[in-house]
Amino acid sequence: MIPASFDYEVAESAAHALTLLAEHGEDAKLLAGGHSLLPMMKVRLAQPAVLIDIARVTELAGIRTEGEELVIGATTRHADVAGSDLVKAEAPILAYAAAQVGDPQIRHRGTIGGSVAHADPASDLPAVFLALDATLVARGTDGSREIPIGEFFQGLFETVLEPEELLTEIRVPKPAVAGWSFQKFTQRAIDWAIVGVAVQGNQVALVNMGATPLRAATVEAALADGAAPADAAAHAADGTSAASDIRASREYREHLACVLVSRALTESRSRA
Repeated sequence: MIPASFDYEVAESAAHALTLLAEHGEDAKLLAGGHSLLPMMKVRLAQPAVLIDIARVTELAGIRTEGEELVIGATTRHADVAGSDLVKAEAPILAYAAAQVGDPQIRHRGTIGGSVAHADPASDLPAVFLALDATLVARGTDGSREIPIGEFFQGLFETVLEPEELLTEIRVPKPAVAGWSFQKFTQRAIDWAIVGVAVQGNQVALVNMGATPLRAATVEAALADGAAPADAAAHAADGTSAASDIRASREYREHLACVLVSRALTESRSRA
């Protein structure tokens, strides 16, 4: 497993990274932690002509609050989010989910922005940000724009980011309801989830139940109508398109989704 040849550039700042993206266009890929991109390059599912390393751009890392929002820089590491007292206080589901990344190397080198921008439906954090109603900030040569996370994912490994845009930060509104839960089922601790669930209040998001991270809209509607958690959870698979593969059939994933949503809703209410 050897990647195709590529050129390597080190960005000295966000502005420099944007200049390099504008210069190389669709031939370039951004590299931060690399734990999603590099494996794809090794099997040649991705063959960028240029890698632009943004790991040393300090202005893209860090955690702070602005008004009623928690702001997380795109190159902030999973371990930094998991260990942040600020995140634990303002959005504990996010700190907990970041700590559940099974591979220690990914936890300490992988970045929050990379996890979201990679748009893997089997990844935990995109679903957590969906449940938190996060907003993503992308910067291009003509300025910045804010993207509601519900509009960000377009398909398997596809987002609305333009080739010459850089994801700079993720803004999380402080949850109005304290109750939360994150549940996932894996074969081994280091594996991607066969199915996962993120619950914040009455907002429910699913991991690995379609081509993108999903909000469980039917479950949320049932809760809004006053349904009990177990009754609402029975609708967890509605509107999903879970895959069948060597790890689980579609029917098994649908069953797991209902079980995990029920558990998550029950746990979140115990924390409210």
